[in-house]
Amino acid sequence: MGSVRIIKVELSRSESYSYEIWCELGLRKKVRERLKEIAPGRRLFWIFDREVVKRWGEDFDLGPQELIVWEAREDRKNLASIEKLARELISLGADRLSLLVSVGGGVTGDVVGFLASIYMRGIPFVQVPTTLVAQVDSSIGGKTGVDLPDGKNLIGTFHQPMWVAIDPEFITSLPQNIMAQGMAEVIKTAWIGDEGLVEMLESQHDSIKAMELKVISYVVGRCAEIKASIVMQDERESDIRRILNLGHTFGHAIERASNYSISHGEAVAMGCICAAKLSFLLGKISEENLFRMVSLFTKYNLPVEIPPTLDTDDIIRSFYADKKKRDKMLVFVLPLTPGKVELYITDDLSIVKEAVSKKL
Repeated sequence: MGSVRIIKVELSRSESYSYEIWCELGLRKKVRERLKEIAPGRRLFWIFDREVVKRWGEDFDLGPQELIVWEAREDRKNLASIEKLARELISLGADRLSLLVSVGGGVTGDVVGFLASIYMRGIPFVQVPTTLVAQVDSSIGGKTGVDLPDGKNLIGTFHQPMWVAIDPEFITSLPQNIMAQGMAEVIKTAWIGDEGLVEMLESQHDSIKAMELKVISYVVGRCAEIKASIVMQDERESDIRRILNLGHTFGHAIERASNYSISHGEAVAMGCICAAKLSFLLGKISEENLFRMVSLFTKYNLPVEIPPTLDTDDIIRSFYADKKKRDKMLVFVLPLTPGKVELYITDDLSIVKEAVSKKL
């Protein structure tokens, strides 16, 4: 096991509580021990992604606590799954003094977090993220929710976890394509908040793609720090936190227009490049930095062009299912120099359409 990196998330809202993010190799083997300290007397209910429990379940000292296993897929991230899981908790005797432990990727974390926020009017939960996307992004900040046929995450809550336990060793079992999807969020986070991390992703891409644990641990921990620092400034996404959506307004529209045949990570990569093209059309980013971003996504085997089979008008229509819009105004995050972004709010669809359709 490596040394633990502890990131404190200090929140000021009266209904919230502050918590810690721990990032440590082998941390999964100490989760139960830590939960005895931070949640004494609470009955634990572990909700595992089916694939994760097969690969890693024996490394958790689950003891006599209750275990629920579910099949974590995007098409199961819905209200029906929330009801099913809630009824399982009821049958097992979970009450207001219970604690949910989410072990899985972003879908599991979003679903379990939402379930915790509404079960018996709200009980605490802990995040144990097992994918790169979840470790650097979705497990931090308290966003929970499920999808509707009309769009992603349209029903949800802000419900901060009691603790986030990140073990980068989980990443070693990820297939290359899933690892690449996670790198889309890593690149996004780096471009938002740390030019030095952008440079590291450029210079050490071979080590990162080879999943060298020392390098991966640093990258994951640094991304968690960036995300946490932004969440602390804006817990409920009313202002600065919206910059974390770099590439996501375009990306979610691309996902929806493709009927979710394009993965979230691939859509975020395409979405970041669309945002960069929009920024370039507005004179906000240099051509050099636009193609620097293109090169970075390409290094990690991520797509930078929208497939020609997707209709531009379908993508534009999909913007209006985006929960970040303000009435008819669309909200975009524009990349500038590495480490810097800014918000752009517009109802000018012509320039947005040009950014979507413009070839590199």
